[in-house]
Amino acid sequence: MSKRKGYGGGSSRGGGFPGMGGGGMGNIMAQVQKMQEEMAKTQEALGAEELTVSAGGGAVTIVITGHSEFRSLTIKPEVVDPDDVEMLQDLLLAAINDALGQVKKLEEERMGALTGGMGLPPGLF
Repeated sequence: MSKRKGYGGGSSRGGGFPGMGGGGMGNIMAQVQKMQEEMAKTQEALGAEELTVSAGGGAVTIVITGHSEFRSLTIKPEVVDPDDVEMLQDLLLAAINDALGQVKKLEEERMGALTGGMGLPPGLF
């Protein structure tokens, strides 16, 4: 009968992955757990942050949270022209898209600071 060397449950040297030394896997898991906790705190803090975005030189102003929740929408009365509804629609779309883009940028900055540019796929944590 021949003995098989493997990396299964009966392995010596701490039962971790080869070359990681004793307790290596446990240390990695602790680091991952800490990162998850920090990311959860950061996500919570993003919800408390508000961004103010305007379009048309301030004709339309939107306040949005870091969780993409719109808090307010202000339209200056002088841009409400019943004969030019398309202009108002364009201003609203520009402000909304800009607001969502700024929220995404803010989230990437905050989360990127935690992951240190590790290139992790979105939603991993």
